[in-house]
Amino acid sequence: MLKHLTMTRHLSMLTIGALLLCLTTLLQAEQKFSDERYEIHYNAFNSTLIPAEVASRHGLTRSGNRGFVNIAVLEKQEDGSTLPVSAEVTGESRNIVQQRQTLDFQEIQDADAIYSISSFQFTNEALLTMTFNIKPEGANQTYTLELQQTFYVD
Repeated sequence: MLKHLTMTRHLSMLTIGALLLCLTTLLQAEQKFSDERYEIHYNAFNSTLIPAEVASRHGLTRSGNRGFVNIAVLEKQEDGSTLPVSAEVTGESRNIVQQRQTLDFQEIQDADAIYSISSFQFTNEALLTMTFNIKPEGANQTYTLELQQTFYVD
């Protein structure tokens, strides 16, 4: 029974990872930071973009006033390719009146990708400023990135 639950959880995480990969490539709101060692891709989107059956199957809260932040760190290789790496990710969101919301990131790994995701809430036409602190595994440096985006309730 435990083996079945572990396999089910693993398959759920793979499905979520694949979904986030698709959303990352489709969304124009994606941002990218790059230096000589890493590429860091990050975006935020309304949770209603995730199909209801997928959200239900994986225990994700899908709501018109809830969004997700997705961060992926890739390490540059000598041959020009990139490899996904784990990272310690923390962050917060602030609205225009400086109300803060802590972003609690969860890492999702599958064979081809590693993502850090967090959910957050917002009000209609909320301009949010999100700050992320990202320390790739094995790195001496923590990268601080910022994303500012307006969110609309569906």
